[in-house]
Amino acid sequence: MSDETGFPEEDPAVVGEDPLGLSELLDAEERAADAETDRPPLTVHDSADDLAELAEVEAELDTRWPETRIEPSLTRIAALMDLLGSPQHSYPAIHVAGTNGKTSVTRMIDALMTALHRRTGRITSPHLQRVTERISVDGKPIRARTYIDTYRELEPYITMVDDSSTAAGGPRMSKFEVLTAMAYAVFAEAPVDVAVVETGMGGRWDATNVIDGIVSVITPIAMDHADYLGDTLTAIAGEKAGIIKPGEPGALGAVDPVTIIAEQSPEVMDVLLRAAVEAGTVVARQGSEFAVLDSATAVGGQMLRIQGLGDVYDEVFLPLHGAHQAANASLALAAVEAFFGAGPDRQLDIDAIRSGFAAVGNPGRLERLRSAPTVFADAAHNPHGATALAQALAEEFDFRRLIGVIGVLGDKDARGLLEALEPVFDAVVITNNGSPRALDAETLAEYAHEVFGEERVVVKPFLPDAVEEAIALAEDSEGQRVSGAGVVITGSVVTAGAARTLFGKEPS
Repeated sequence: MSDETGFPEEDPAVVGEDPLGLSELLDAEERAADAETDRPPLTVHDSADDLAELAEVEAELDTRWPETRIEPSLTRIAALMDLLGSPQHSYPAIHVAGTNGKTSVTRMIDALMTALHRRTGRITSPHLQRVTERISVDGKPIRARTYIDTYRELEPYITMVDDSSTAAGGPRMSKFEVLTAMAYAVFAEAPVDVAVVETGMGGRWDATNVIDGIVSVITPIAMDHADYLGDTLTAIAGEKAGIIKPGEPGALGAVDPVTIIAEQSPEVMDVLLRAAVEAGTVVARQGSEFAVLDSATAVGGQMLRIQGLGDVYDEVFLPLHGAHQAANASLALAAVEAFFGAGPDRQLDIDAIRSGFAAVGNPGRLERLRSAPTVFADAAHNPHGATALAQALAEEFDFRRLIGVIGVLGDKDARGLLEALEPVFDAVVITNNGSPRALDAETLAEYAHEVFGEERVVVKPFLPDAVEEAIALAEDSEGQRVSGAGVVITGSVVTAGAARTLFGKEPS
């Protein structure tokens, strides 16, 4: 329910019982320090010992199925949630699925909710640098110690589900299923006022889908993970639409569930609208019920004017570049409006909205890592994302010379990604991002030669060497030093994460 300002009434968060004793994760000393400084209780202060133990836990979890391998069932994650007392039902949720822009939209929703005085829990994936980034409370990754202790507390219950599944001829829980359960348990213990949950690979069978989102958000859908989700856009859309569910009697949050849909191709929109109608949800479409009315390049980002569900929100500064990020901002705003019940006669507080967007951090999304020359990292990993990156570089910057450092995973459309980036890069340095799933530099270089021509391609398999080479190429052209030069490190989330580490950026 909402009050006259469009904000929900201040109901206390509903928290279930604590069968795991997770309240012990935050010791009394840290609680006292947090109270004195008024800082969020889950902040990143990781000791060397904790990081070493985190690596041990990760080694254990890496023996499980990776998130690139799924079995179409929610049986295991649902069983674990039952054993834990269903912590995912102790707070309302906004659920985000799609192919591109999911993490950006999720982070924007998180920032807006924080500005509107709600305590948030956030799930994003994959991580850039450290696995703890995937589970955030109050906009910050949980500590390594919290991650470790949560896993150890859940471990006996996980083993019970593993044993039951394998006895029936099924697999153990996947790593992603375990991480999802950990996140939902942490959120219940915090406790949070709202969970903002990004799906992993799909939707219908995604482990996060044991949650009932009162607002479902579908970002742009494009070809990706065809081996797992289907080889047509409509098939992929059908899987993503699996997060759209009818409201549950007595569910927390909005009275009527709402589906927020980004601009899509006609065949994809048809699939999503049919799913929303079948579930009986209210639908808001980008370009119809809400839209970006105007965008102007500003120092460090862009200034937006957005038609929301409630009214027009003007003079909104977004510290991110690109038309795709402006579109993501309108999706995030519509989702938050839907959560609070905003409508034609009810607008959210404009100052809070401006504050929330201005505070958005989105690491690895056209993120500036250094200046002179300017070096960016971007997590574009498929042709759709690469096209958005190329458009942003062409429209919002005026580089005289721009060099790409590209490392791609083996299951991606590397040639399509290169073709999308070719118009904006003067040359590319092909590399390997270090992932076991990486496409080898020699094969990627063959594709690059076909797209860019041999004279515009350099191969440096070791990423630090590739970045050093790219900076040299950017600053020097035919023996002449070039001003207004830039380097963009891209091709994968893994590549962007490795770049952040290389330039000394902390996980966030």
